[in-house]
Amino acid sequence: MDANELLKKVRRIEIKTRGLSQNIFAGEYHSAFKGRGMTFSEVREYQYGDDIRDIDWNVTARHNRPYVKVYEEERELTVMLLVDVSGSRLFGAVGQEKREMIAEIAATLAFSAIQNNDKIGVIFFSDKIEKFIPPKKGRKHILFIIRELIDFTPEHRGTDVSMVLRYFTDALKKRCTTFVISDFIDDKDYYKALSIATNRHDVYGIQVYDKRDAQLPDVGLMHLQDLETGAEQWVDTSSKKVRNNFGRWWYERQQTMSETFKRCRVNSCSVATDEDYVTALMGLFRRRG
Repeated sequence: MDANELLKKVRRIEIKTRGLSQNIFAGEYHSAFKGRGMTFSEVREYQYGDDIRDIDWNVTARHNRPYVKVYEEERELTVMLLVDVSGSRLFGAVGQEKREMIAEIAATLAFSAIQNNDKIGVIFFSDKIEKFIPPKKGRKHILFIIRELIDFTPEHRGTDVSMVLRYFTDALKKRCTTFVISDFIDDKDYYKALSIATNRHDVYGIQVYDKRDAQLPDVGLMHLQDLETGAEQWVDTSSKKVRNNFGRWWYERQQTMSETFKRCRVNSCSVATDEDYVTALMGLFRRRG
């Protein structure tokens, strides 16, 4: 992608996702993910989206306008995005490609974080750690993250959720609010790594999938390629048995993922590439809040 095209895409995503984080997510994100520490730090003027339970009524009465209490944890919250850049993210049969929605969701969370005065960092992963962007604040940092979300080219194409969770847990000792954004198409068991991560951090799962991941259409012979391994095969989709077996594979995979999240007490949401991810994220925020 040339520089001009990249800048245009960065700008489009910035306008869309910053607007979403300002107009839709501000209150939900703030109330759900801010650190509610016990150490009082200071007061500041009330801003849209602040929790009214934090209003300092004595200061408010003195100044005749609302002020809220600020806690030390709130000021120091760190948000980490663990973003899947494996080969399967390139798939897009229904709606947009998974990588496009993943980039928009990650950018929206990033803008929501800096509006809450949080640090934001990113780990890109496949079946290896592709890139680590340490947590920082500021618009320049966010725009760098968005550029990487759009234009980053991974070295590997596989998926290893367990590996990135272990790396994240080792790399960041301070408690973080962490979003794992992936299609979670991973044959390896990541329960143990997720369980350890959730004991140290607040972890949330966001699954982005294509509806053709879940169900084959009845269109006769279809040539399929695994975008992670490169394996190819022809499949007769006119066979009801073939379609049912494929659907059962997806259902069992989803059940395993859901059960793993449940056992590890991880709140999660799933959103298809032709659906509105705003609704899914709002639901995730409200369950947390």
